[in-house]
Amino acid sequence: MSMTPRVIALFVILLAVLAASPARAGHLVVITHSDSAIHTLSREQVSRIFLGRLKLLPTGERVTVVEVGPLRERFYRRLIGRDIAEINAYWARLQFSGRTQPPLRLASDKDALAAVLAERNVIGYIDADMLDPRAKVLFRLEP
Repeated sequence: MSMTPRVIALFVILLAVLAASPARAGHLVVITHSDSAIHTLSREQVSRIFLGRLKLLPTGERVTVVEVGPLRERFYRRLIGRDIAEINAYWARLQFSGRTQPPLRLASDKDALAAVLAERNVIGYIDADMLDPRAKVLFRLEP
């Protein structure tokens, strides 16, 4: 059975609608390398790490923080209830004062996952749908 151009076009539209659907905006997970000595983090610890206030992991290792550009707004809204303009202003003040630098911003979940899997002191967040068994979940942010 061959598909007509109209059926193909409807199928493509349906896939695009499903991909952009709010149902897809599920859990975000804060992850690290599976070999990390850290097993879990509290909301407070995650907040402090991603706001540059906590530079060392509970194990004493220096933490490298990565974030995902397209997920930033959702992440900070769920984690600390702030919109992205407030987060950007916060980081601008800290950078101007020379106190610290913001997390490394990556383009996608895939890039963040790769960074986490490359080194055990890296912490990042991804959409739970992108989770890989080689990564360890430290904290879950509910929708």
